[in-house]
Amino acid sequence: MLVLPIKKKWFDMIRSGEKKEEYREIKPYYTNRFKNFLPRVTDFKSGELIFSKIIIVFRNGYSYNSPSIKCKCELKIGQGKEKWGAVLKKQYYILRIEEILEIKNI
Repeated sequence: MLVLPIKKKWFDMIRSGEKKEEYREIKPYYTNRFKNFLPRVTDFKSGELIFSKIIIVFRNGYSYNSPSIKCKCELKIGQGKEKWGAVLKKQYYILRIEEILEIKNI
């Protein structure tokens, strides 16, 4: 299970169900992190959309006891929505939140 830090604003929006996607920049750091947790080998360099299921814990802080949300997500590459923090016409790793599995330390 992959743990990713997230700012309080976005954390609260995900918890309330308002925000359905979280974005990460396409950089070697995230490419390597996602590859380690994907159920199958994925070619990130092709530029095509990727659809893969992954369990993510979004943590509002860096402490083990920080508020966290465990989600079942779909990972793909694409353009995000400005209202959820993306820059227009920029490609991101998109974590589309399919289901909230657990909320802790609220």
